[in-house]
Amino acid sequence: MRNNRVVTVTAISGLLALGAAGLASHAVAADDVEKCYGVVKAGQNDCQTANSSCAGTSKVDGQGDAWVYLPAGTCEKIVGGSLEPKA
Repeated sequence: MRNNRVVTVTAISGLLALGAAGLASHAVAADDVEKCYGVVKAGQNDCQTANSSCAGTSKVDGQGDAWVYLPAGTCEKIVGGSLEPKA
């Protein structure tokens, strides 16, 4: 069970890193990105949530209302990813 969690967290981290690298490497049109909720590591969210006021202030991994910008079409491919905030 623990190994599955490690593999999942590693995979999500890798996808987020690739997404961030892709966004940083060139200008991306607003239509090419989407907010992805529920996949952000604690302290790595892009903007405010219902429970925190600034970017980088989410309290727990996978916080349902914390989001990060990802290339369009990526979020729903990530386990736990959602285009809408989670309760």
